Amino acid sequence: MQRITYHVKVSAQSAKRRMDYLLRPARRELNTKSNLVPFIPSSRFSKTKKIMQVTSIALLSLPAESLTTMNNQVSTYDHVMTDKTLTIAAVPGDSTYFATDGFQHGFGYDLVRSYADELGVTITLKAYANEEDALKALKSGTADMALTTASTELRNELALPSINVSCGYDTSLTKNGLNPKVNWSFKNTDDPLSQKASNFLCDSIKLDNTQKLASFYNQDLLKDAYSQQHFQQTLTEKLPNYQSTFKQQAQQYNHDWELLVAMGYQESHLDANAVSPTGVRGIMMLTNSTAKAMGVADRIDPYQSIGGGARYLEEMKSDFTDVPKSDRVWFALAGYNMGPNAVKRIQSELRAQDIDDKSWANVYAYLSDNKAANSRYGQAMHYVSNIRSYLETIKTTAT
Repeated sequence: MQRITYHVKVSAQSAKRRMDYLLRPARRELNTKSNLVPFIPSSRFSKTKKIMQVTSIALLSLPAESLTTMNNQVSTYDHVMTDKTLTIAAVPGDSTYFATDGFQHGFGYDLVRSYADELGVTITLKAYANEEDALKALKSGTADMALTTASTELRNELALPSINVSCGYDTSLTKNGLNPKVNWSFKNTDDPLSQKASNFLCDSIKLDNTQKLASFYNQDLLKDAYSQQHFQQTLTEKLPNYQSTFKQQAQQYNHDWELLVAMGYQESHLDANAVSPTGVRGIMMLTNSTAKAMGVADRIDPYQSIGGGARYLEEMKSDFTDVPKSDRVWFALAGYNMGPNAVKRIQSELRAQDIDDKSWANVYAYLSDNKAANSRYGQAMHYVSNIRSYLETIKTTAT
């Protein structure tokens, strides 16, 4: 009985050594050829137990996929990193993206752009008329990921994993009038593109910035009856008197004319005779010094005021030519409101913290964090976000 037991033990050990030997080459091949990145929470992310729990919930929305499938094909992540391009299938909307004459912006789009920046790639956006078409484009391989507000039922029907961009903190979206279901979808769970996206969105610092970005893209500004009525009444009664001037000056200085209208409404509600307690006046509410610098002799004259504002905005744009076009207009508007040097000082502070100073999301977050100490920061935040809201409303309601 002892000999039998002894031989069984030796055979098991021998078999184990033989199996290890036979499996060793396969393990080397897997480690060499596979680019799978397991989900490992970042150090920041692991600090907060609640955020870890939320991320677990987010990852539960990713349907399981076989690793065998991944081993037999190039991952989407590898494809993106090789081409240095992230192709997005998206449906336009107030929570996803908005295109304005040559540049794209929006809550969901800005988040995707930040993710692409972290990966070190550029974005190609493909617009689709509805959620199903966008998700089918992802399913077919036409896109690398999808930015939609598609229902859970539709995503499950197409077997596409997804991550809610708020990582479970839906109230941060709803309180700003954004769709709480805005999400990123991917082809499968195990692809590093989706795993890295989950880490990116659910990182504690990123979550905080996402909530601030939602504040910038607040969609409730013109939702109350009084604001809607006043805005529409102003455009109906006053804009026809100045529309040709807005268009002429915008063309001369390469602006979107509706952007100038949005600025004029923010500054004076299109009142040519407006005067503030600080002495700024006219439709574009120019200071005396700015008017002189822009060659404006009469700030009350609508043509001169609009022209002076257009020229000054062009100067602000030229001060931030190193900023990507999709963000440059926000930098220019902030400079118009508080002066370009004030914006540049904020950029310097961000660079000192090794934060991208050419991202409006980062500048806006800085303004939000420091507005209690500097009232000008709060004013600049509201100035830029209000104009963005007016611009989008004019664009989407124009006939």
